[in-house]
Amino acid sequence: MKVVIAGAGNIGRYLSVDLARRDHDVTLLDSSDAALRMVPGADLRMMRGDACAPAVLERAGVRDADVVVASPGDDEDNLVISLLAKQEFAVPRVLARVNHPVNEWLFDEAWGVDLAVSPPHLLTALVEEEVSSGDLVPLLKLQRGAVELVEVRLNATSPAVDKRVEDLGLPSDVTLVAAVREGRVVVCRNTTPLVDGDEVLALVPTGRSDELRQRLVGPRG
Repeated sequence: MKVVIAGAGNIGRYLSVDLARRDHDVTLLDSSDAALRMVPGADLRMMRGDACAPAVLERAGVRDADVVVASPGDDEDNLVISLLAKQEFAVPRVLARVNHPVNEWLFDEAWGVDLAVSPPHLLTALVEEEVSSGDLVPLLKLQRGAVELVEVRLNATSPAVDKRVEDLGLPSDVTLVAAVREGRVVVCRNTTPLVDGDEVLALVPTGRSDELRQRLVGPRG
């Protein structure tokens, strides 16, 4: 897979090196020589230039890329990069980093973004995961924001405990993906029973989490 990553900050550097080690064809693009010099040795192409300039993206090989990742620390830059990648170069999949959660609503199909990742929201989810039990925690938006990956930790009072997935009466467009149980990942199938302490991962249409909450957690107190 050919991947072009814009932004050689901490996220861009880690992602580029990790993907290169997995034998992907990676190009890392940044306007700063100093940032590029911080990239540890890896089999990837590094290029200096402003990723907001179409000519620079052309030289970086975006036209032939399977995936473009916009990861600089400026949301305006990430939107411009995403729009150019999708509209000018027809990149099949565009991922963008959201630095400030207040801007997350902008990162959608209109700006060429297939998947927006907000590190602050992910950190919030992780914090909430540690302090809340029996409620849903949104982790990630997929399909241009149409679907959410959510997590819920079941406790002894959860109505789903000791029931099989097929007995929960879930809507057809809500899917339980897996349960983390005692450090193991259990793939959720129709016959999979849920138990107290399960951390359940589910895909649910955005705005429909209350339906899933009713089945797994019960009504709000």
